Amino acid sequence: MDRFVQVSITIGALGIVITLIGLFPAIAGLETTEEVGVLQVLVILAGFSLLFVAAYAFAKQTFFTGMPSTLAQDIGVRLTMTGMLIAGAAGMADVLGFGSHGPTEDTRPLLGEWQAVAFIGGFLIASSGVMIYTLFGPSQDQPEQNNASDDTTENDSEKR
Repeated sequence: MDRFVQVSITIGALGIVITLIGLFPAIAGLETTEEVGVLQVLVILAGFSLLFVAAYAFAKQTFFTGMPSTLAQDIGVRLTMTGMLIAGAAGMADVLGFGSHGPTEDTRPLLGEWQAVAFIGGFLIASSGVMIYTLFGPSQDQPEQNNASDDTTENDSEKR
């Protein structure tokens, strides 16, 4: 289990690095422009995707090993996927044809103001899904309480 946790942390760190390269291409020595282009959006989406997958793997192996998922955890996973879909649709809106900066001969697709708001909002929704998954998981105290109540009934039956 420890090895799996270390791998998930490494994948999460890789996701952070890829996201930072997408946000600030000059870190890696790449050409920078004033606008955020399609390739940057794709790199940011890839980085966040790796980060969220690593967060789920870490939470599952660290806090909920061998426990079944709860309904709230399933909702958290779906909320993360929905947030990533919103962020992807907002980031790629110009390429998909419903953005305000459609590709023409003179300009390239860019991330507009409202697209950026939806892009960041999608990541916030996805992050809230990870938080829901982690906070509303199965309780580890319940089996211990059941065992404690079983012990008291056994002691009661022995006394009789």
